[in-house]
Amino acid sequence: MRGLWIILLVPALVAGCAKAPSAGPQLTAYAQDTDPFTTSAVIVDFVEEVGEMPQSIPPRLAAAPLAGRVLSVASDAELALAPGEVVLTFDDGPRPGKTETILDTLDAFGVHATFLMLGEAAERHPELVRVVAQRGHTIGTHTFSHTDLTTLSLSAAMGEMQSGYDAVASALDDIGQAPSRFFRFPYLAQTGLIRTSAIESDFIVLDVDVDSKDYYKETSAEVLARTLARLDAQGQGVILFHDIHARTVAMLPEFLRELGERGYSVVTLRSRPASVFENELITAELPIDFDAL
Repeated sequence: MRGLWIILLVPALVAGCAKAPSAGPQLTAYAQDTDPFTTSAVIVDFVEEVGEMPQSIPPRLAAAPLAGRVLSVASDAELALAPGEVVLTFDDGPRPGKTETILDTLDAFGVHATFLMLGEAAERHPELVRVVAQRGHTIGTHTFSHTDLTTLSLSAAMGEMQSGYDAVASALDDIGQAPSRFFRFPYLAQTGLIRTSAIESDFIVLDVDVDSKDYYKETSAEVLARTLARLDAQGQGVILFHDIHARTVAMLPEFLRELGERGYSVVTLRSRPASVFENELITAELPIDFDAL
């Protein structure tokens, strides 16, 4: 780590993911969900949701150009959006039967998103991690097991973050890629110490401006209306969705259509190194050849 930790407690933010319960491979779009996996925090009612899955998505649905600029940042302070600009983000995946359908929708509108993946899910579906990357989207991380990091010691919290990154990195290694530096806290729950430690460990913490709350057991129309209302009130921002819910899959085409009609543009988010000096530092434990100095 490159600096002193700033010990400043920030109240845990209970938002984002719902707490329980209070050329690459070609995948078949709209496949039946084949993954019964859930974490202790991610609750999915597949039976209730299945009726909302779309049957087809025609190509290039956008009525107006929707793809905006590519924004490459080295820190969260550089993530400055202009009025009318949005960043699409999807947490908790990848999820077979849903993630690839979301990819098809994004392709149809010619836009890219950032996927904050769980290490557990990446280990179960490494091929799907690779498909997301090969289709041009940004992949970040979201811990290994979706644990509320404020309930852990600092070392355990940092271990969860690193394990999640390592699992996603392992999935991408086969195609010579690596995850971006973007990281999002499960439940958006954090303390100042954990956040500062994450930043000192070269993660870029990706916050949320518009929470769709698509984890509520509501219809896709309700999720659509709430998200658009919150976005219009903000006028711009980072939008939080989850690629594990059929209601999100179902509402996404109409949501993107509405973005185009309302004059928004979708920014493609990329990360870059924080510094040209981001290599490993020489420590006292490493041998030093003083004759060479």
